[in-house]
Amino acid sequence: MKILKYLLVGFVFGIVLTKSEAVSWYRIYEMFQFQSFHMYGIIMVAIGTGIIGIQIIKRRKVKDIKGLSIEIADKESGSIRYWVGGIFFGLGWALVGSCPGPIFILLGAGFWSILIVLFGALLGTYIYGVFKDKLPH
Repeated sequence: MKILKYLLVGFVFGIVLTKSEAVSWYRIYEMFQFQSFHMYGIIMVAIGTGIIGIQIIKRRKVKDIKGLSIEIADKESGSIRYWVGGIFFGLGWALVGSCPGPIFILLGAGFWSILIVLFGALLGTYIYGVFKDKLPH
């Protein structure tokens, strides 16, 4: 039964991203060319929603589905890794026209060429996992 909840949320998320054109390569291209506010608006709404959600969780001491208290740890100091990670993420996003969530949405919509992007994303994640302990964090 629990898996159905996750599937339902995933389907709704996919529909919302598709209808808002957040998975559109053209919209992503416009964003990286600074030609349209559309994607920036979507990203700002997501950031605002996240900030409000985190504040509600922290202030009301919301519990998870199992009744345990939700603990949100502070980020570790050091900004270089965030800059490097953000640059890699942004370059990948700009080069393929999709970030991780929309990869699966595009696959579900029948764009089979996105399998190449999915393979690259999984390969990159695997390589990071192999070298994670050797990288400066």
